[in-house]
Amino acid sequence: MGRKRRVGLGVGAVVAAAVLVVGLLLFEPWLLWVDDTVDEDLPDAVPADATTPTGGPPGQSTSTVAEWTELSSSGFVSGEHGTSGTARVVRNADGSLQVWLEDLDTSNGPDLHVWLTDQDSGGDCGGCSDSWGIYDDGRHVELGALKGNRGDQRYDVPADADLAGLVSVVIWCDRFNVAFGTAAVDRIT
Repeated sequence: MGRKRRVGLGVGAVVAAAVLVVGLLLFEPWLLWVDDTVDEDLPDAVPADATTPTGGPPGQSTSTVAEWTELSSSGFVSGEHGTSGTARVVRNADGSLQVWLEDLDTSNGPDLHVWLTDQDSGGDCGGCSDSWGIYDDGRHVELGALKGNRGDQRYDVPADADLAGLVSVVIWCDRFNVAFGTAAVDRIT
């Protein structure tokens, strides 16, 4: 084997190794076999008119206030990856809004986020070729990085967020611009 051929094979091996490393760092394929389970405390599902005592002097009646009120609840629709569970939008007694993901089960992936968007759940974009990539085409509100691909978790909705017209919760992969799953929401304002 000639010297040029050995140098060429060496350069080819270095280039192949570099491409492999870049590909691994970009796609993070090991995440497909790693589950991050989150188990944040979510109150039991109770009717919106359920109340808890606020307290008072003994012998006097006490008033009650709801700890939280459900504004919307919907099951997830699978997108680019199988996704199940429930997205619940609640208003807490202090007026703050949260999105609760209950029994979430989706694939792990790089750069996953939870969004509220103005795109309909289900990926239907009227015949476009990129039905799971439409969720960044309109307006969205970022709620934070996905805490885990499985389990129960809470996300605060920013107090100054304009929620008018937002109709779905999305598990969004920012690295590849696709929705892993979506859930329809309504009455969130």
